[in-house]
Amino acid sequence: MIQFTLSAFSDELSPDIDEQLKWLSENGVKYIEIRGINGKNISELDEKEVKELRIKLDAYGIKPSCIGSPIGKINIHDDFSGQKELCRKICEYAKILGTDKIRVFSFFMPEGEDPDSYRDEVMARMRELCDIAKQYSVILCHENEKNIYGDTPERCLDLYCEMQGDMKCVFDHANFISCDVEAYPYAFNMLSHTLSHMHIKDANEEKEMVVAGKGIGRIPETVKDVANRYEGEFILTLEPHLMEFSGLQGLESEGHTSILGNRYESPKAAFAAAKEALEKIINNI
Repeated sequence: MIQFTLSAFSDELSPDIDEQLKWLSENGVKYIEIRGINGKNISELDEKEVKELRIKLDAYGIKPSCIGSPIGKINIHDDFSGQKELCRKICEYAKILGTDKIRVFSFFMPEGEDPDSYRDEVMARMRELCDIAKQYSVILCHENEKNIYGDTPERCLDLYCEMQGDMKCVFDHANFISCDVEAYPYAFNMLSHTLSHMHIKDANEEKEMVVAGKGIGRIPETVKDVANRYEGEFILTLEPHLMEFSGLQGLESEGHTSILGNRYESPKAAFAAAKEALEKIINNI
């Protein structure tokens, strides 16, 4: 039997970590995918701040499902040595916080160039990162962000096969839509055996963000398919992007999906709408 469990990028609610945790606790969301804390990315915190964060998480009864790190979110021509140090740092933070999953990316490709020409370099870098993570008993979970090497299901699959099980997939419907890829069933069928978890983010044909089930990602069908293929706990992380929030500019690459204006009175209202839509999908299975 499948057990769907909600997590959230709650920095979309508020940059303030206490406000984030309070909302999660009051709304029955038991997990957080940690990314923005008091206006800083998790990678910018020092060890003392991370230990203080762990105390807050425990106090609210919230567990980290994954660390939403920026590892690999640099250009393929950028210096790589700093990424290895960052990976070690985030792995240490993962142990402090109590999670064995770290979200990563596979490097932005130069505009107008064939990503396949950078395959060997991407694979060598990702192999080094996976080897570092294995030292900490941590699994790297790759997200299909637009304009990185792994922004198509074919290159994602190539990456996971090359890593031989040392890397898993964070499946993001809206990110595939932004790359003109059919998220379901095409991309899902190709990657379903590699999944770590999903970021729940939907978009319409104009690549504008909408609540899950209202776009062309076919999230209801995907979630039902996951229920048929998987057993045990499966994490669905809310990342709705339904309105502007603090830090959005630093997260999105050029030409990504767009926000459909401020249709909600507040980030909390937008998040509540996203949660309600996803819970309806789960309850209908």
